Amino acid sequence: MPITQTREVTAAARLENVRYAIRDLACIADEVAKQGHKILPLNIGDPINFDFQTPQHLIEAVYKAMRDGKNGYAPSPGIKEALGAIRAEAARKGIKSVQDVFVTSGVSEAVDVCLAALVNPGENVLTPSPDYPLYSAVLCKLGIELKTYSLNEDDAWQPDLIDVHGKINSQTRGIVLINPNNPTGSVCSRKMLEQIAELARRNNLVIFADEIYDKLILDGGQPERGQTKRGETKRLQTENGKHISMAAVAPDVPVVTFGGLSKNYLAPGWRIGWGIVSGEAAAVKPYIEGIHRLLRARLCANHPEQYAIKPALEGPQDHLPEVLKKLRTRRDLTVTWCNSTPRVSCVTPRGAFYAYPRLDIPEADEIFVKELLLQKHVLVVHGSGFGQKPGTKHFRIVFLPDEKTLAKAYQSIAEFIKERYG
Repeated sequence: MPITQTREVTAAARLENVRYAIRDLACIADEVAKQGHKILPLNIGDPINFDFQTPQHLIEAVYKAMRDGKNGYAPSPGIKEALGAIRAEAARKGIKSVQDVFVTSGVSEAVDVCLAALVNPGENVLTPSPDYPLYSAVLCKLGIELKTYSLNEDDAWQPDLIDVHGKINSQTRGIVLINPNNPTGSVCSRKMLEQIAELARRNNLVIFADEIYDKLILDGGQPERGQTKRGETKRLQTENGKHISMAAVAPDVPVVTFGGLSKNYLAPGWRIGWGIVSGEAAAVKPYIEGIHRLLRARLCANHPEQYAIKPALEGPQDHLPEVLKKLRTRRDLTVTWCNSTPRVSCVTPRGAFYAYPRLDIPEADEIFVKELLLQKHVLVVHGSGFGQKPGTKHFRIVFLPDEKTLAKAYQSIAEFIKERYG
């Protein structure tokens, strides 16, 4: 008789803390939808789910590449045309010490590769709290201890430099900076970037600068004064409405700048991202070699979609003014609702398309979002899925939908809060 395998096959223990709150809630939403309810989705930052469209010239470039037979494997770092366009984009961003560029299957793969190429067991990388959960998921997968630094809600969600400094130890190899930030929508000032760069310089750290939303800056360069509901002073966040790249501020510091087509160019499903390594050539050379070893092992990123990179970065940018106009209107609607609704308050987002309101409720924010979904069929993400200061509760809103949809969702949330908490 053949021997039958009966022993349970367990997953690796290091996956115990791997979470991805944004999509984990989708399982509950599916059950609600099966009951015949229409879900109002404010949980995933996918512009294509709403009234945004991928620029036509990018679609045509990919279609032409497919028709021209660009359907085999690409070079592991990326095709020549794409790499050249990314280098030119880096120059426009003011990055003058570029040592390498490479194309990946979305920024998610770039993050995975770059962290895996750097960190050994027993070492650590500082990640922001709150943060985009990809970073903690990758580090957990690698068996690396999670070490977070705080973003200060009372300072427009800027990094808490005292906390950053206190978290660095002899085993710290790098620091993650998401700018503009997901989930808070904050944008770092030049002074803040300079101070983080100095910490990295003194402690021999690599900075991972996630700048996937760098063209989605929602405020101009003039200082704004006034008070939000929670009393925070609005700050000048950008120079003339332009994003400030970390690598441009610190050309001597090892920086990996992440970018891609998903957000700025409304093509998240194409999974095209990239990394730009800058800093002193001799310092980053062995690290770059490690990155390319991993890039070769996974063969290549999607080949035909890489032909959209050059026309995206160097072609018409006509879609961006309309995108920004919509996002500003929807941001303002969101913040006004938050700061006029009992038990809710919000620091004004300056970039991307997320808001991170604070809740004043007697139960966990995870219970809040689950019950909101079950009772009102509005899907948001709990703040504890991103990280937050102990004792505080938040939820993340994606304000991509049109104003009518947002107003309907916000009315439902307000009704839920009144009914549940009084």
